[in-house]
Amino acid sequence: MFELIKNVNIDFLGRRKLAGMISGAIILAGLVSIVLHGGPLYSIDFEGGTEIQVLFTESTSVESVRGALTEIGYGDAMIRGFGNDDEFLIHVKTATQSEEQVNTIREALASIHGGSYEVRRLETVGPKIGKELRGDMISAVLIAMAGIVIYISIRFQFMYAIGALVALTHDILITLGLFSLLNMEISLSVLAAFLFIVGYSLNDTIVVFDRVRENAKEKRHDSFMSVINLSLNQTLNRTVITSLTTLTVVLILLFFGGEVIKPFAFALTVGLVVGTYSSIFVASPVVLAWDENQKKKKNA
Repeated sequence: MFELIKNVNIDFLGRRKLAGMISGAIILAGLVSIVLHGGPLYSIDFEGGTEIQVLFTESTSVESVRGALTEIGYGDAMIRGFGNDDEFLIHVKTATQSEEQVNTIREALASIHGGSYEVRRLETVGPKIGKELRGDMISAVLIAMAGIVIYISIRFQFMYAIGALVALTHDILITLGLFSLLNMEISLSVLAAFLFIVGYSLNDTIVVFDRVRENAKEKRHDSFMSVINLSLNQTLNRTVITSLTTLTVVLILLFFGGEVIKPFAFALTVGLVVGTYSSIFVASPVVLAWDENQKKKKNA
């Protein structure tokens, strides 16, 4: 393998407290944002409602669109710029779905410039279906994480499974928090990105754990902390090259993929960066802390 990083001896675990404070601050900020928003900002896929992407032929403001929707009782609709200057994505939450409601919304939009607009996308999802999808999303993530704990417990030891689980939880919380802080919606494509984050972060963590296990057998007289540090340094070149290669593709999607794919690409970008970080500064310190705690119990 091409060696971008050679002969390094970085004391990663010596910086675990600083890393913990940084992670804690980001997670806390995200959780506060989620609470203030009344939960994650779900897209129409999970909330239900009507979503319309429209492009007006004349100059139009968000205030004009909101005013037209307020007149028909949808003043709480979510409206944001999308792509072009006069293009908007409108998300209207309704208790039921019907063609009459959609026509009412379209007529209201037509009143702004006498019908001079183009509907580029129109989606409707019933609230019951949205609720079911939201439950399925949470179940999918939890089942994936439970399977990971079982797999790592069998392949390695339970303490490694705990380290991986904490790292995965860390990655998901940070990504969710950033979505809330940036007022971005959680959609089905973002869910797919979350599952990718789980898999990618796990893969990186397992590579490190595998090297830790090998070095622990060869260097039995060294402290477990030095063994983990050695393993992190030995796998650093592989971690950086793999992450940079994948990140390059994801960044191209983020900046040139268009507005529709942007949330998905953003989630992947955050997941790649945070997943790489957590395999070094979260999973490994948790394993070290677990090992030290078990030794204290034996010596007590």
